[in-house]
Amino acid sequence: MTFSIVARSGPAFGIAVASKFPAVGAVVPAAEAGVGAVATQAAANLRYLPQGLALLRTGLQPADVVAGLVATDRERAHRQLGIVGPEGPGVTYTGEECLDWAGGTAGDGYAIQGNILAGPEVIEAMESAWLSSPEVALDRRLVSVLAAGDAAGGDRRGRQSTALYVVSPGAGYGGGSDVACDLRVDDHADPVGELRRLLDVHELLFGTPDPDTLLDLSGKLKEEVHNLVTALGYASLDMWAGVENFENRLVPGKIDPVVLARLREGDGRDKA
Repeated sequence: MTFSIVARSGPAFGIAVASKFPAVGAVVPAAEAGVGAVATQAAANLRYLPQGLALLRTGLQPADVVAGLVATDRERAHRQLGIVGPEGPGVTYTGEECLDWAGGTAGDGYAIQGNILAGPEVIEAMESAWLSSPEVALDRRLVSVLAAGDAAGGDRRGRQSTALYVVSPGAGYGGGSDVACDLRVDDHADPVGELRRLLDVHELLFGTPDPDTLLDLSGKLKEEVHNLVTALGYASLDMWAGVENFENRLVPGKIDPVVLARLREGDGRDKA
């Protein structure tokens, strides 16, 4: 009932998943910075998530982790599992009684799996999308992989939910955690499209500025920014940015063109 990818890119691990199942992000994915990523699906076994990460933490290879998890599971014939660790190939497992079409593929740093799919072309399209975009940031790359699977037929029952979970050391909000991205679409007619929209919002509000594009906040530009902020009813750029969730994009003495553009627009976003 689900198709997913678990993957590694540099120090980051991520999972993207889509399904004709509500709130799939609450069931399938788990990841830990420096350790790896795990996806459990078909007849999902949620014990696989903490147990898989615990085994990866000991230094076991993904193939050995998969073998260990399914060996003592009486329902392993109905399980599907994908795991990637800090190095080497990912591993995918599909029990022989998973509902057709079911299967997966894996390679260096990734594992892709799905069940109740339109056919093997879904997995093939996902793998092609992954392999053709090594230069793309992991979060965007994973969503593109989901989109490719969706376009190839995806879950043959239809669409309902998606999720994206990415971890990397210190990549969380304000550097206070390793969770770079945790986005979920729990029930939507176009969940992959909605996930892409949410990722755009996430990048806008929680991304950091490109140092090469920063503008000096001085002279006429400084005066313009002051006037814009005042017209919106704020005493300072910092206060406006704090209210509008742009604080991650503030740099002393500089201004991010992304922030400047939004300030000039008068911020037409819907407030959360």
